[in-house]
Amino acid sequence: MTLELAVRIAEILLGVALLQQNLEFLCGTGFEKRVALVRILLAALLIAGIYPVWMESFLLISSILLIKYFRGPYNGGSDTMSLLLLLCLWCSHIAPSRLWQEVALGYGALQLTLSYFQAGWVKLINPEWRSGKALAEVFSFSAYPVSESLRALSQRNRLLFGVSWCVIIGEVLFPLALLNITALTIALVFTACFHLANAILFGLNRFFWSWLAAYPIIIWFQERLPDLL
Repeated sequence: MTLELAVRIAEILLGVALLQQNLEFLCGTGFEKRVALVRILLAALLIAGIYPVWMESFLLISSILLIKYFRGPYNGGSDTMSLLLLLCLWCSHIAPSRLWQEVALGYGALQLTLSYFQAGWVKLINPEWRSGKALAEVFSFSAYPVSESLRALSQRNRLLFGVSWCVIIGEVLFPLALLNITALTIALVFTACFHLANAILFGLNRFFWSWLAAYPIIIWFQERLPDLL
């Protein structure tokens, strides 16, 4: 995958993520609703590929305004990942040379890799995650809109133990996927399914598009990595 193609696909997926995020703000009132209307237009133009560097510039400015307004990222990790990817894409457009373009996108790819590894490491050192108890408590006591039928899964100890370890292993070993395109493809399918399951089961729909938008960048990075080593 070429750098230009990776950037274009990432911008389309990021535009979708930003559209979703800002459509939620339309249910609000006042400042966030007005900013959301502008950001929806900017995201649509970004998806269409119209002056992407300007769209990303205005999206960055409006993102900073929202962070100041909410005194931090509105939705935590998903908004942080969206902002990080937006910044990397913007930097790739204004970079003075091909080398700095690659540095900007490589940073985004490494941050995506570290996000999975760190999440897996935190789970690995947590005895409740290793035993499956943490996942059971998510189904039992979480405020997320899990149906009553799904809450019954909190009693399936063996199933939750196995799922917990699948997630831990998949996240901790994610950096190794950079060594081979086939391994990376499998890893990205696994993590995409993981995010999709979280969206369906727990309503964490923002994470799916925010992380998926970075996948073209890491695919490009993996193909470029042998030349850098």
